[in-house]
Order: sequence, then C-alpha cells, then structure tokens
Amino acid sequence: MFEALSDKLKKVLKDLRGQGRLTEAHIEAATREIRIALLEADVNFKVVKTFVDRVKEKALGQEVIGSLSPAQQVVKVVYDEMIEMLGGTSTQLLFTKRIPNVVMIVGLQGSGKTTTTGKLARLLVETQKRRPLLLSVDVYRPAARQQLSIIGQTIGQPVFEAPEINDPLELCRRAVRECEQTGYDTLLIDTAGRLHIDEELMAELQQIKRETIPSEILFIADAMTGQDAVRSAQQFHEQVGLTGVILTKMEGDSRGGAALSIKEVTGQPIKFLGVGERYDAIEPFYPDRITQRILGMGDVLSLIEKVQAEVDQEKALELQQKLARDKFSLEDFRDQLRQMKRLGSLDKLLDMLPSNLLGGMRMTPEQTAEMEHKLKITDAIISSMTPEERRDHTLLNGSRRKRIARGSGTAVQEVNQMINEYTEMRKMMRMMTSGGLGGMMGGMMGGGLPSFGAGTRRKATKRRKKKKKH
Repeated sequence: MFEALSDKLKKVLKDLRGQGRLTEAHIEAATREIRIALLEADVNFKVVKTFVDRVKEKALGQEVIGSLSPAQQVVKVVYDEMIEMLGGTSTQLLFTKRIPNVVMIVGLQGSGKTTTTGKLARLLVETQKRRPLLLSVDVYRPAARQQLSIIGQTIGQPVFEAPEINDPLELCRRAVRECEQTGYDTLLIDTAGRLHIDEELMAELQQIKRETIPSEILFIADAMTGQDAVRSAQQFHEQVGLTGVILTKMEGDSRGGAALSIKEVTGQPIKFLGVGERYDAIEPFYPDRITQRILGMGDVLSLIEKVQAEVDQEKALELQQKLARDKFSLEDFRDQLRQMKRLGSLDKLLDMLPSNLLGGMRMTPEQTAEMEHKLKITDAIISSMTPEERRDHTLLNGSRRKRIARGSGTAVQEVNQMINEYTEMRKMMRMMTSGGLGGMMGGMMGGGLPSFGAGTRRKATKRRKKKKKH
C-alpha cells in the first residue's frame, strides 16, 4: 500500500538531501513536487493545499535544530505534518462499563461491512479479551444474515439469529436483551447498506442509534474507491455521527488517497485497516507508523509485534541452540519457513523494513511472487523427504534425490539447488550470534533468495577460472 506515493515522496526528499545548502527556491520546488505527488495519489485537493501550505510555512519559518541539516529539517517537517494529516495519534475503540457496549458497523453496500464485522469480533477476543455477540440487521439483501452466520462459525464467535424477525429495530432489542441475560459485553451490529446513500437508509441508521445508544459508530470505507469513500464518509458523519473509520482493501491500494484525506475531511480518526481477505488481516491504524512506511523509514515496531505474536518463542530458542551446536536440520528449515509464512506475504514484510536497510532496493510484485513460489517449492521438496533425510541431509544421494524430485513435482536440479542453498545458509546462520528478529530475518533472506545466491557463486567461479587462465 502507498507504493506509488512512497516512491515519489522518497525521490523528492532524496533530491533535497543532495543539496549542499537549501534555499527558498529549493523548498518551493520540493513542495510543488509534493503537491503533485499527493494529487496523483488521489488525496482531496483541499487537504493537499492545507498540507503543502503548512509544510512550506514551517520549513521556511522555523530555526534549524542543531543536530539536523536544513534538508533533514524539511524531512522532519514533512514527517510531522503527515502524521498530523493522518490523525496525530492512534485511536482505540471506546468501551464503557455498560453491558453491552454497542458498535454499529455502517457503510455502502460492497465496502466489506460483514467481513469486517467478523474480523473485528476476532480481534476484540484475541487482543482485548472481550465477549462479542454478532448481529446482522440487513433484512433486505438476500442471504446477508446467513453470510454473517457463516463468518461467525468460521471464527468461532456467536451470532444472534432470529430468522422469524424482519424488523431491524426489533432485532436490535432482542440482541441487546440477549447480551444482558448471557453476559456478552459487546454487540457488533452489521447494518444494511445501499449502492448509494438515500434517506431511507439514513433514517433506519438514526433509529438504530437512538434504540441502542452505541459507544462506537464505525464507517467501513473501501480504500480502492478513493475520494468516493471520503465523500460517503462525510455524508454518513453529517447524518449519523461517526466515531471512526475502518479502511478495507488497503493491500490493493497503491495510492492511499482515502487514508490521507478522510481524517482531515470528516474529523473522525481511522481506527483500523483491512489488509487482506483472512479474518486476521486487520490491524490498528498508527499514523506515525504509516508515515514512516510512506517516507521509506519502515515500520519496525509493527514487524516486531507481528513476529512476537506469530513466532513460537520456545521454538525460536530451541532453533538458536541448534544453530549454536550446528544441528540445524532440513526439518528445522521447513519449520522456520512455515513460521515466516504466518507473518504474511513477503512484500508486506519488506515494506516494514527501512529502505536504507535494503540498500534502496524495492522488489517488484513479480519478484516477490517469484520468491514466494520458490519458498513453496522448497517446502514441497523437504516434505517429500523421509524424516531421516530431513534430519540428516548427508543421506541424500543421487537415487534419493530423484525420488524426492518425483514426489515434489520438481526437477532433480531444483532439489540439488535447494540442498546447496540450505548448506550455504546453514553456514551463514551458524555465524549469527543473535536470535529473535535478527535470526528470523536472516532465515527469511537466506531462504527467500535461493536463485540469487546460486547465481552469485556461479559468477564468482567463472571469475576465478578466468584468473587462472591469465
């Protein structure tokens, strides 16, 4: 997400750093390029004007901090103002002692309300230990209530169902009563949507609001629709009164116009981002971390949190001990690859690393797709081995490698290459003294770039042969 905008802004700021001394003309040119980049990212033009004016005013007006160069100072101004544009600080859901706390999920049809309701329920259970009850009051769209029931079964969360009732207000009353009697502390109401905003829809939402007195009214916006999502959010806020926004389909939005506009336009914070189809693909919105990603500073905090949440700490310690004793087997290699897979796609992981750590390298979607394909092949090859072979790779003679190739649907050359890469990576990881995130990242890069390592060795061998001839 934000790839297109990020590339343009990083170029502008890099050009600034290249100047020996900054003048007003340099800042004027830089803010002009920033304006163009934001408009091309589909950011609301009023938001762009306000942002650029503030950057220009502060860059020209304030004294340079002693530890920063003039160019670094401008980067800091852009960073600070972008955080402010995105909302300043992270805003969590508001819960009171009342039972139940009602959360209304509102938005246009097709924005992802029902799926987000399930994601939110799962998140509240896992991170806040709450007991949610799900309710659909979309009595108009065919199978809408059944869809929420299926989602509830999938994530293991209860859904209030009263198929004989078709009145949204009566459904809300019954669900609130159910919560009061059974101890559910949160009622998530998936409301009806339309393909367009109309008076009937708004009147119904206002009635539900009066009936349930929600602690949160969250607007679900499809990030892919850009300024259409911003306009819809503004209209909903004016008529219903939003308390926050959840942006869905962020993984497919390379521009980020909705995310960068919606807080300034509506005055309401973005609280979560939907970043995939899985029910765990939802993450809290941190303006500072998003700004760091956009400006190429990475998002190491989120990466560390993701590793801590997904990686088995006991296994990580055991792996560290095996590395120290040179006992890192193909079985361990496969386990590490599978743990890494749970962290998410490679492009998302690389997006969280600072660009200078990657040497300014940005991998294309095709390259990351190729890397992930190679990781799948590696998993298939190792899985086609016997337990003894996985524990001791020295058993892998020619006939065994042929059998493994047949079992994994690969060529013998691919099996040979994977084993060579494994032995090279084993040497590299043996030299690592730190575990945790360092070990995980070392394993990721070692396991994720097999063909590049092999190519480098082939080139080095050719160079040595040439030197011998001469």
